Order: sequence, then C-alpha cells, then structure tokens
Amino acid sequence: MNFDIKEHIPEDFADSSRVWIYQSSRLFLMSEAFEMEDMLNAFVAGWKSHGDEVKGYANLFFGQFIVIMADESATGVSGCSTDSSVRLIKEIEQKFNVQLFERQTLAFIVKDKIQLLPLSQLAYAVENNFINGDTLYFNNLILTKKELLEKWIIPAKESWLGKKNIFKTVNT
Repeated sequence: MNFDIKEHIPEDFADSSRVWIYQSSRLFLMSEAFEMEDMLNAFVAGWKSHGDEVKGYANLFFGQFIVIMADESATGVSGCSTDSSVRLIKEIEQKFNVQLFERQTLAFIVKDKIQLLPLSQLAYAVENNFINGDTLYFNNLILTKKELLEKWIIPAKESWLGKKNIFKTVNT
C-alpha cells in the first residue's frame, strides 16, 4: 500500500491550515467510501464561518481516516463552524455504524497494512515484538497541514508514544 499522501493534499492551502483527523473503528466498504465522499464534498462546499465561506477540504484516506482541513488564511474557523464539522462526523458514525471519536485505539502500519491496537494492549504488543519504536504510527494528534504532511505517519518512537519509554524498556 502506498502511504504517501502529498499528492492528495491541496497545494494551495497554507501550511498553517487547521487539520482534524478522525480514525474509524473499521475499514469502510467501497460503497460506503463513495457515499461518504459525496457527504464530505457537500459539507466542504457549504462550510461557512459567520456567513463567510470556509476554504475547506475533506477526504477519506486509506479507507479508515477522515481528514478535514480549513485554510484559515482565507477565513477563520469559529466554534460554530467547527461544530458543524463535528455534526458531519457524528452523522457518518450513525449512518455507517462506526466509531470516529474513540481515542483509545492506536493505528500502526504492520506488514504494509493498517493494524488497530487498543492502547491497553500496547505494552503486550511491544513485549512480543508485534511493534517497536520503528513501526510506523498514525499520529492523529497533528493540528496543521504542515504536520499532516511531515508528522502524521511517523515511527512510533518519534510520537507521544516515544515519550512513554515503552520502547526503551523492551529494546535494552
């Protein structure tokens, strides 16, 4: 699987554009992805902040991650406009029976596939060499377009997980 996302990110958005990432509890079916694409496009086309159009972008990546982006160099995103994006994500959750706000599941690339791992099983996965500090991790905590391009898919040891010393205890 090709995990290079650069060609799918709009070049005309500022590096400081705000980004929200929603990780699905499962892979979306192809039919669901097509239906969701229409929903995301309709949302972006009508996205407003205090009556002004938001320069927005939304896409489904790898069949499992919804990325929403707003270029605030054009129009700032207010609380109400952020709330409207959250309503869209909740609608997608209900329509497709998935979880998109659950933050206790981590996503890694293992053997060229996306694998979800409950946070509670992280130590076990490291101890048994299913993952290590060099395993690619989806850092869904990123906040900007620049971070999306440079720090979304990174070795786990370079993420917040690396600060937990979980990889050092096993590898020493």
